[in-house]
Amino acid sequence: MIQPRPIDPASAAHERVYRALRTRIMHGEIDPGEALTLRGIGKEYEVSMTPAREAVRRLVAEGALFLSTSGRVSTPALTNDRIEELATLRALLEPELASRALPRAHFALIDRLEAINQSVSQMISRQDAAGYIRMNLEFHRTLYLRAQAPAMLAMTETVWLQLGPTMRALYGRLNRTEPPYHHKLILSALKAGDEPGLRLAVRTDATQGLRMLKT
Repeated sequence: MIQPRPIDPASAAHERVYRALRTRIMHGEIDPGEALTLRGIGKEYEVSMTPAREAVRRLVAEGALFLSTSGRVSTPALTNDRIEELATLRALLEPELASRALPRAHFALIDRLEAINQSVSQMISRQDAAGYIRMNLEFHRTLYLRAQAPAMLAMTETVWLQLGPTMRALYGRLNRTEPPYHHKLILSALKAGDEPGLRLAVRTDATQGLRMLKT
């Protein structure tokens, strides 16, 4: 009988820190350009420097953190060109995911998306920026999971990860009082089976706000 491989405590700690930091960055809980230290990460998550360093290394490789030549770690403050590049990626990937999801967009999925949109409203009423970003991404992820295109969804989530801190800045600028208008259009297109309308609503929702951040 093959015995299961023992879990390496260092690997488990590194994975825990990586997942926690990744989630915080994606949900805009860390501001653009905010500096992080390995010592601070280690203290916050109660791990040694090695798991903290490995988690940071992975996040740097994914574009979620920036490592300067001096060794300073921070969330990236995105330039106009970088915002445009990431907006273009969203415009390419997300309408395709939505289109592939459309044949599987049954009533249960639409009901779930409407419930998530209500949670978006609640986060707006609480002025909870991170909660708003989290629920907004959950709205999109729930739809895109029906596309059954895991590689494409993984690429999309990497884009979201790189945009997380910038989305926090965007939320402050938009001063929202209600859920994104294009969510309603997405839901209407899903109900009608309208693929061109769905593609347009998703593309506009994914990119319109981001381009407002360009200076």
